[in-house]
Amino acid sequence: MGSNESLVRLDLNNPVFQEHLFNLQKADRTSAIDTLKKIRQLTWTQLYRDNGLKWEKIISVKPPQGIDAIYSLRITQSRRCTAYRDGEFMRLLTVAPDHDSTYGKK
Repeated sequence: MGSNESLVRLDLNNPVFQEHLFNLQKADRTSAIDTLKKIRQLTWTQLYRDNGLKWEKIISVKPPQGIDAIYSLRITQSRRCTAYRDGEFMRLLTVAPDHDSTYGKK
């Protein structure tokens, strides 16, 4: 099984991501959890192709040392989160308060 055919494994341990997730309004939080459940059932190839999630490389933000690239994906109807791929793991970083802030714009 190629690495893109393995199921996506989620790392939700980033304290910033947890803070953002837990502070969402209940409807957004429920929607975000549903999205995370969906992602766990996808292979990386399926994730890359999913039009609802819109996995996109963020070019405007320089990734930290040791990380190839930071990506954004839709976690609720109105919010995106940032993450990066580490082998089979999607390591989640933030939940943006609004769409534009995901890309470092204001």
